[in-house]
Amino acid sequence: MIGAVGAAVLMLAGMAIARPPAYAALGAQQASTQSSVTRTIGAIKAIAGNTITMKTDAGTDVTVTASDATKILQVAPGQKTLEGATAIHLQDLQVGDRILVLSRGSNASGPLNAGTIIAMRRAALETAHSEEEQAWARGVGGLVKTVDPASGTIAITVAAVSGTKTIEIHTTTQTILRRYAPDSVQFDDAKASTINQIHPRDQLRARGTRSADGSTFDAQEIVSGAFRNIAGMIDAIDASANTIRVKDLISKQTFLVKFTAQSEMRQLAPEMAQRIAMRLRMAQNGGQAGRSGGGAAGGPPQGAGQGFGGNGGFQRGGGGADLQQMLSRLPPTTLASLQKGEAVMIVSTQGAMPGEVTAITLLGGVEPILEAPSGAQAMTLSPWSLSAPAEGEDQP
Repeated sequence: MIGAVGAAVLMLAGMAIARPPAYAALGAQQASTQSSVTRTIGAIKAIAGNTITMKTDAGTDVTVTASDATKILQVAPGQKTLEGATAIHLQDLQVGDRILVLSRGSNASGPLNAGTIIAMRRAALETAHSEEEQAWARGVGGLVKTVDPASGTIAITVAAVSGTKTIEIHTTTQTILRRYAPDSVQFDDAKASTINQIHPRDQLRARGTRSADGSTFDAQEIVSGAFRNIAGMIDAIDASANTIRVKDLISKQTFLVKFTAQSEMRQLAPEMAQRIAMRLRMAQNGGQAGRSGGGAAGGPPQGAGQGFGGNGGFQRGGGGADLQQMLSRLPPTTLASLQKGEAVMIVSTQGAMPGEVTAITLLGGVEPILEAPSGAQAMTLSPWSLSAPAEGEDQP
């Protein structure tokens, strides 16, 4: 779910992506000349006269009272200072706009008496979020192979049915780096980080500019985290606690997997699972297709042998689709639909407690994949959801 604007856009839009300090800086710029100033951030839920009802980012409803003395400013998504802000009137605000309210004292005793309201318009945020998603979808993602803080270079391996390839990511002092918090599946909880906090085997995704040959990538923003991929059979299901127990085929360890409202659950159709499993077998056999299944004359299906795992986007001209793009269009499933003994693949947080993880994505219907040679190792899930491809892009 990622949100080419500054990261402040998605914080204000309430989307699940990194929460930067940019919007807070806008409030600080105003609050620096005031004492006992309370800053409240949220979205407008209703407007009646000079009274605004807003739902805060903490999930509570707050009443805001504006007066003739209230200063109301409009800023563009991604704007980090009040330079260029436009003065508007109360009647210009609309339901869905994101606002930062600066008021004196605490709101515990009643409505907020707004001294300043800084607003970002809903339509502008939606446009910016769409552009941000597209920028991330055109990015790159994979497992960290090496990190060189001195040069600002990170090498990642990108999984594909035909094998793996290495992409060298270049960072500068202007590159935004963020990192997932333990046990969190939301970008909102990601914290500003440094290149020194990125380690081999971390999962990483970057947006920016890809070189013509695809071997290097100049990153504008990077989000990374220590995630865990689990592939195995369900040992137990506790629907009341929203948990399952899964024995991982690779580590032989049993994990307690917790599900939240943000956890995504998808189900592979049998024919797609067989198709992926066949490609994995082909890769193990050096790309030689078997005589059963596949395309014409027993050959491979369209796109077989092309990269489709974690390359951050679709390849034109017959290439295969990014695996996460494919999964984003699969039908959802529920915890109630799972059964003991069913094979699943899960990408999760690393977990603060040993043996306990929080699911980011669960994929069911993967029995054929896990039965393929090295299927559990060859196919890993990304912790980032991507939007569907634009019209005209290759389909899986």
